[in-house]
Amino acid sequence: MQNGNPLNRQPTIDFKLIQPEDSLRDFIYCFSSMRNFSGIQQAVVIPNGRIDLIFSKTEDGRIRVALLGLETMPKYPDHEFSHFCSVSFNPLATEYVFGFPVAGMINNGMRMPDDFWGFEPDDLNDFEEFCRKMSGKIKSLLPEKVDVRKWKLFELVFASNGEIPIAELAEKISWSPRQINRYFNTRFGLPLKSYCKILRFQASLSHIKDGNLYPQLNFTDQSHFIKEITRLSGVSPKELHKNENGRFLQFLVYGEN
Repeated sequence: MQNGNPLNRQPTIDFKLIQPEDSLRDFIYCFSSMRNFSGIQQAVVIPNGRIDLIFSKTEDGRIRVALLGLETMPKYPDHEFSHFCSVSFNPLATEYVFGFPVAGMINNGMRMPDDFWGFEPDDLNDFEEFCRKMSGKIKSLLPEKVDVRKWKLFELVFASNGEIPIAELAEKISWSPRQINRYFNTRFGLPLKSYCKILRFQASLSHIKDGNLYPQLNFTDQSHFIKEITRLSGVSPKELHKNENGRFLQFLVYGEN
């Protein structure tokens, strides 16, 4: 018999995801919106290899903006906000959209001005309009050309889910392994190898969600797989698959695809 006590019911999250137009895909991973977020107990955000710009609306109707650097461990979000719109940026955007490195924001972030890029509280009421306005703003910031080596670097890393050997990557983009690691450390705050582990972890989530609790990608063995998943999510693959109370928020993405 279903429990009719409203206190025992999980809130229904209103989650939306929109992919960027083709001209912005090198810089934007996705747009997302979430309402009723504050009702999720012990919500967890796990590393995805992206930089997030989050526009939140407070209970008194004000807007707050935060830029979050790369994550290398699970994060437990502040429940002060129940409604937000966000842009998840690919790393290339740090140079060509924001114009500064995010190495100092690893597992952290920074508060941006409340009127950042001209957004107001009412812009969060219509998610599709938010995406249109944000796309226009980002287009206005992009240069005519980008460094081809950096563009190719991320194309290869993403296409391989982080499993391309650094020696092969270096050969294909004519950049030495030392130069590549210096670029990652100074701009993002971690070496390429660590970043690639995050991408491999993210690529494993869809397998885990489907109940495949053994490695589908290039992990050494089952023990290594469990260790890496636990390190980045805070729980074992089995617990991650259960996703009790829907608290691992990235699993929402797979319901949208």
